[in-house]
Amino acid sequence: MEKQRRGLFQRFLDGIERVGNKLPHPITLFAILALLVIVVSAVVSMFGVSVEHPGEDKTVEVKSLLSSEGIRYIFESMVDNFIGFAPLGVVLATMLGIGIAERTGLISAALRGFVLSIPKVLITAGLVFAGIMSSVASDAGYVVLPPLGAVIFAGLGRHPLAGLAAAFAGVSAGFSANLFLSATDAMLGELTIDAAAMISPEYAETINIAMNWYFIIASVFLLTLVGAWVTEKIVEPRLGEYKGDYREDLNGLKPIEKKGLTWAIISFVVSAVLLSLLIVPGDAPLRGENGAVIQSPFMQSLVPVITILFFVPGLVYGIVTKNIKVIRTLPVN
Repeated sequence: MEKQRRGLFQRFLDGIERVGNKLPHPITLFAILALLVIVVSAVVSMFGVSVEHPGEDKTVEVKSLLSSEGIRYIFESMVDNFIGFAPLGVVLATMLGIGIAERTGLISAALRGFVLSIPKVLITAGLVFAGIMSSVASDAGYVVLPPLGAVIFAGLGRHPLAGLAAAFAGVSAGFSANLFLSATDAMLGELTIDAAAMISPEYAETINIAMNWYFIIASVFLLTLVGAWVTEKIVEPRLGEYKGDYREDLNGLKPIEKKGLTWAIISFVVSAVLLSLLIVPGDAPLRGENGAVIQSPFMQSLVPVITILFFVPGLVYGIVTKNIKVIRTLPVN
């Protein structure tokens, strides 16, 4: 009976895998959805469908994008739609800081250093936690953590696929949950603010990209516990005993990486202290009216704050580890 249930579940997973493998590339999906919107607009327009605008007292009728007017609108508004996309600017600005931290190797070194330093009894939870936190650097966790998790588990005599699964689950299932604000929060926050402005511009001015922060912080700990429990109680027992003889001596970070991390942490603390001077004192320049903190220019300027807090440590780490070299201007004759 147990084998039968196991076989049924495996067939269910096989079916999901087959369907997933048949999905086209995301760019192709995007193109298909764009064409679908055009066709649907034409069909719905034929029936004279209209809706009430949620923020204004007027009726909006659906217009066909296959009509002459619709085709002109597509071509004339294409560039404006791209430029006017609410998250475009904040994502570009945020990724300037996060990008340099990722490209210099700071994010990778921090993830590896954390995972390799935690006690063996907490290694599963640590892998899931590191995977969740890796979303601050977009897709870096997918590259660093799954193979590292497999190697660590194999080194401990545990099934390497369980380690790979734990890390992958943390990165995928925990994506967007984080203790810090990231480019994803900037993008989703700006979309939310833009949508709220359609109904109440006054309310939209009172919210910022940190509106979801409490939720994503709580999600980190919940998902870490769930991911670790599922890995140890369901995934690893299903894989069975690891009988391979592969072992690898994990020596941790190189001395130059440790030195870079030390100086990166110091630079982060210094940057955070300097930035705090813009909001902590009662007469700080980024305080709001009557000394308000929540409704203040500082909270509306979280994007440059995030950029600085990632850019400075990333730059320092890159210089210390020589991943970034000073470029000297050649003399002009």
